[in-house]
Amino acid sequence: MDKENNKESKYEKIIINRDKLRRKKAQFVLKRLMDFILSLIGIIILLPVYIALYIAIKLDSKGPALFKQVRVGKDNKDFVIYKFRTMVVNAEKKRELEIDPSDIENFVFQSKSDSRITKVGAFLRKTSLDELPQLFNVLIGNMSLVGPRPEIPDVVKYYPEEYTQRLLVTPGITGLAQVSGRGEIELGKTIYYDLKYIENFSIGFDIKILFRTVFSVSKGEGAL
Repeated sequence: MDKENNKESKYEKIIINRDKLRRKKAQFVLKRLMDFILSLIGIIILLPVYIALYIAIKLDSKGPALFKQVRVGKDNKDFVIYKFRTMVVNAEKKRELEIDPSDIENFVFQSKSDSRITKVGAFLRKTSLDELPQLFNVLIGNMSLVGPRPEIPDVVKYYPEEYTQRLLVTPGITGLAQVSGRGEIELGKTIYYDLKYIENFSIGFDIKILFRTVFSVSKGEGAL
């Protein structure tokens, strides 16, 4: 993993106290129980929505309705994330990521104006409905309802040491970074919010972020 980053960061440097984090083991167990119960209830209740979105995506463009991609989770372990497809088929091959390791904190992964996004995909992203299949990731246990967004391996390999702290906890569907700026903020700012979340983790904090997520999505403030 490339640790080089010669530019001084404009964000506060945060070092996670790992002993303090380990002492929150009981809260993490409760978090997992909450994740399992809420994701199972959500999947059952939203089944008609899953079916409707599946049909809409299939009618809108060629290709599978479900999008699967390798992401990096807790302890730097890869897993497959599930989303509703919002781009044309083989979209990843139609644009290469432009990452400057010396300026990685200003890297922005998503863009509203991406020409690869389909008509239905634009609606799914605006409403964050494309994230719904991740409830299955939560049910399985490789994601949580709340946590840092799981990154793609091609970005993680350029992480400086400070950024790797983001991998200390299970990634989430939503998080402090998402309710603070959603999907269009630069990586350095995202990492700052993610580390603040890990530093201050509690079940109460998770519940607060979930309520803020509902409010943000209802206002249509960009993709998660």
